[in-house]
Amino acid sequence: MVAVAESLKPATLTIADRVFDQVRQAIVQGEIPPGSKISEPVLAARYGISRGPLREALRRLESTNLVERRPNLGARVISLSNDQLLEIYVIREALEGMAARLAAERMTEDAIADLQRLLSQHRSEVERTDWQTYFQQEGDLDFHFQIVQGSGNQRLIDILCNDLYHLARMYRCQFGMKSDRAAVALKEHQLVADAIAERDGELAEWLMRRHIRTSRRAIERRLQR
Repeated sequence: MVAVAESLKPATLTIADRVFDQVRQAIVQGEIPPGSKISEPVLAARYGISRGPLREALRRLESTNLVERRPNLGARVISLSNDQLLEIYVIREALEGMAARLAAERMTEDAIADLQRLLSQHRSEVERTDWQTYFQQEGDLDFHFQIVQGSGNQRLIDILCNDLYHLARMYRCQFGMKSDRAAVALKEHQLVADAIAERDGELAEWLMRRHIRTSRRAIERRLQR
């Protein structure tokens, strides 16, 4: 894993590492909106760095599919069409379903206990928002991320946690974490986790696929408004 799973200690972070994390977060949270042109002088001034580390950070952002370069247009934040966004959910449905099945077979008991503790934390956080907001921080604090990691399949991890992860987070933030699905999504997560704990891979896959399919249909309804 490169993008999210890096667990670098603060002392070992390079300037490019720090700027990569900061710009990535700004893009995902919408501070730098989809389609925005990336201005190297502006970003260099904003983060107080030279152009060298910034260019290295931008190259890494290209590798995570958050930034794209086009001839004569320079670098821009990726902007997906509605169809492209929904395609990501179709891919996630298939691949995360597979990841859930593998996780039921391969996750250690300690990892499953960590997953259950994470959901307890999420439940407390959702309760504090009166069951209206379900915000997940990235990486190990993200339910889906933990399950993909638990699959033990490196190629699957690369696809879901490097190629698609930040794109999915960006649009999740764009549509907002506040949703009438917050309580339902949490319940769906718990059902998946329980199936994994019971080592029922077939059920875990079916539940995960249903969960992501339901999320996709909710987004489709919002796009049609």
